Amino acid sequence: MSKLAVIGTQTEAMPRSEAFLRAGEQWLLADDPAAAASGFRLAMADGGPVFVDPRVPLARALFLLGKTAEAQSLLDNLKAEDRRDPRMCDLVAELLVERSDLTEALDWATAGVELCLARRAPDGARAAADGIQAAADGNGAVDRDGAGDASDSEAELRLLLSLRYRIRNDLGLPEDSYDALLDEA
Repeated sequence: MSKLAVIGTQTEAMPRSEAFLRAGEQWLLADDPAAAASGFRLAMADGGPVFVDPRVPLARALFLLGKTAEAQSLLDNLKAEDRRDPRMCDLVAELLVERSDLTEALDWATAGVELCLARRAPDGARAAADGIQAAADGNGAVDRDGAGDASDSEAELRLLLSLRYRIRNDLGLPEDSYDALLDEA
């Protein structure tokens, strides 16, 4: 995968940045976080379109390498840049659950749920869910492929609601309005 990313023909369907990202993911699966980090950094340097921001899996690789401060800095930067992608929120929340940072994981999962709910509303308007206002991102953020596929958005919402519910249970928090949405989904 790494060689293909370097020498393969770049296409609209498979930009070089995505190939580097996927190669990095394969290195993570092969338990080689250093090679994975290299792939993710190459995806970032390329700057082309990718399925998910390469900083998220790069943070995972850095945590595995014991570079906690650098990994945390990436996550802090992502949070400071205004979370606009529910999938990224999901992946960061999952990473934080693995790191046992449940409070921060809950924050990311909740942000992802709010983004999904805001996208349900017409024209990016604010959506209400059982009395809770879901903040729209205001930037017209699009799904990873720019298509805004409703079934993907609903699937992502269900994933985030489930993750959020599990985190809240682990924290011993009472059920809230978003948890009720899980029953509806």
